[in-house]
Amino acid sequence: MSRSLGPSLPAEVLARLSQAELAAHLGKAIPLITLDAEGRPHPMLLSSLEVRAADPRTIRIVIGTGSRSARNLAERRVATLLLVEPEQTVYVKARARTGPLLLEDLPDCGLFVLGVEDVLEDAPAEWESSLRISGGLRYAPTPSLDAPWARAILKALTQGRG
Repeated sequence: MSRSLGPSLPAEVLARLSQAELAAHLGKAIPLITLDAEGRPHPMLLSSLEVRAADPRTIRIVIGTGSRSARNLAERRVATLLLVEPEQTVYVKARARTGPLLLEDLPDCGLFVLGVEDVLEDAPAEWESSLRISGGLRYAPTPSLDAPWARAILKALTQGRG
């Protein structure tokens, strides 16, 4: 059962998405759901490297400009990020403010700036109280933050465009 936490990221979610502890979150995937032309949800997996909360109301993401998710986000402007981890499960509903802004160092990728509209926290119902999320989505091997493409993504997420 989910409940709204309001139109901005709570402190713990902001900390998780701020990339302040990025090394601890490498290897964790974050589903991004956009809306396709037929009104159906369209999933995509992002790495923690590709998502950064700039402040409680702003999330920046880097995705491939040729992807269906980029097209959906450019055309319909809505997305939901899912953080499903043992500590907490939240759904961040957002609207694209800008994007895709093309990246000089990664010509096949674009930056989208999302405005947070609602944050929902999912918690077990009373009859599910003994059940817990035991692990989130993971991938391996984790990327090196020294790789040129990783540095380009980090640069795009921290620069002032958008």
